Amino acid sequence: MERENVENKQLILIPKVEDYIEYMLNVIVKLPRTEKFNIGNEYKLSLYKMMYNTLYLNKINRKKQTLEGIDLLNKIDTELNCQRIYLRIMKKQKWIDIKKFDVSMSKIYEIGKIIGGLIKTYAKNN
Repeated sequence: MERENVENKQLILIPKVEDYIEYMLNVIVKLPRTEKFNIGNEYKLSLYKMMYNTLYLNKINRKKQTLEGIDLLNKIDTELNCQRIYLRIMKKQKWIDIKKFDVSMSKIYEIGKIIGGLIKTYAKNN
C-alpha cells in the first residue's frame, strides 16, 4: 500500500515539472535580449537537469527505493533552490513582473512540497 503512494506521488511530480518548465520557457523567451542568453540560459540548464533527475528517479523508483533515490531528490531540490534565486534576481532587476514571479514561485512551491514528501518517505524506508 505504501509503495503505491510513492508511485502515485512520482506520477504527479512529472506532469507538474513539465508544466513548470513549459511556463518558465515562455517567461525566459520574454526576458531582455542580453539576459535571455545569460541568466535565461542558466535557468534553462537548471530546468533540464531537474527534469532529467526527475525522470531518472521515476525509473529507479520502479525497482526499489534506495539511497540513490534520496540523492536524486536532493539534487532536484537543489535545482529548485537555484531557480528560486534566479527568479528573485529577475524580479529585483525588473526583468519579470510580480505576476510571473508569483506564478513561478507557486509552481516551485508545489513541486517542493512533493519532493519533501518523497524525501521523508524514502528516508523512512531506508
